Amino acid sequence: MRILVIGAGGREHAIVLALSRDPSVTALACAPGNAGTAALAESYGVDVAKPAEVAELARKWAADLVVFGPETPLVAGAADAVRAAGIACFGPSKAAARIEGSKAFAKDVMLAAGVPTAHSEIVDNPAKLDAALHRFGPTWVVKDDGLAGGKGVLVSSDFDAARAHALTLLDDGHPVLLESFLDGPEASLFCFVDGTTVVPLLPAQDFKRVGDGDHGPNTGGMGAYAPLPWAPDDLVETVVRTVVQPTVDELAERGTPFSGLLYAGLALTSTGPQVIEFNCRFGDPETQAVLSLLRTPLASVFDAVARGELAGLPPLEWEPGCAVTVVIAAEGYPGRPRVDDVINGGDGRGVLHSGTRRREDGAVLSAGGRVLSVVATGDDLESAREEAYRRVAGVHLPGSHHRTDIALRAARGEVAVPTA
Repeated sequence: MRILVIGAGGREHAIVLALSRDPSVTALACAPGNAGTAALAESYGVDVAKPAEVAELARKWAADLVVFGPETPLVAGAADAVRAAGIACFGPSKAAARIEGSKAFAKDVMLAAGVPTAHSEIVDNPAKLDAALHRFGPTWVVKDDGLAGGKGVLVSSDFDAARAHALTLLDDGHPVLLESFLDGPEASLFCFVDGTTVVPLLPAQDFKRVGDGDHGPNTGGMGAYAPLPWAPDDLVETVVRTVVQPTVDELAERGTPFSGLLYAGLALTSTGPQVIEFNCRFGDPETQAVLSLLRTPLASVFDAVARGELAGLPPLEWEPGCAVTVVIAAEGYPGRPRVDDVINGGDGRGVLHSGTRRREDGAVLSAGGRVLSVVATGDDLESAREEAYRRVAGVHLPGSHHRTDIALRAARGEVAVPTA
């Protein structure tokens, strides 16, 4: 099978790495890719936001299957263009990708499907903002209604800060979503979906804040671990039954069936799991942790989803133990990152590339905010953490920073779901 992966981040490197180990994959390409994926797959330049360009590359390369990593091409309709070219595709249609592309649309779907989620309100006019804010709080959750790469959210107990963030979004022409604050730890659950059938993966937890102790601004994600030793035994079954399957059924009922990877971002509250957000693709950096534990050949799953044959797939098989991912970010991130610094140790074991490029002389340079993801597995979270940070110590990027507490509280047994 000839597989073309679209994207350039750590998530795509993890997908390419898993596919490279699958004997059914006869050729592998990644577009645009990065310095890490280039060691495993052919690289091609492409503007992922242009559906026709993506479809043309897939046709010229004679892909049997196209796998989408990031949300931007999916929301733009690239999966539709690929399917129109007669090529199988892992990724939802433009209509179904609105589950991530518009938070207002996602809320409407959840309301119709009876999916538990935070109370919310859309504000599209600054004149209505203050009155709306007073209907929420004392902890305010303010979100960009559209795509924001994980950085359009502010959670604050400061009214003035919440108001300022909302005004910034409105001034940029973006509607604002206000939500009630949900208590409890967060969790991510990926599910393979072929329009009707749902197959869940291992639950994970990611770390959005830039600094230790969950301090600082939100980022695209600074680390993750899987599975969740503190979660209820029936968590996955409950989320599929109350959240994912009803959402999939509602999308199908609307004539926009979802096919690909549906990501449920959850708050595990005292009254049960509630949805914070849906994504229409694998999350980054949770993917790096989750796929490092997947034993089932990934190409067979992608192919079953693309062909609508997920119900006939054997149960997923997993390696025992836990996985931890630590993100190494460039100086300045999540603001404007410093780039073009030489990376040493980027070819180390468990090091996946995100924002990197290779110079003509062969040196690997930083080329983005989140530069590398370092992944390790172990018998438990403590041993996986120890190995992940040992590998982090082997990487050198001038001015870089990373969190030192990924999975720490979970390893210490300090995370729990609140009781009613």
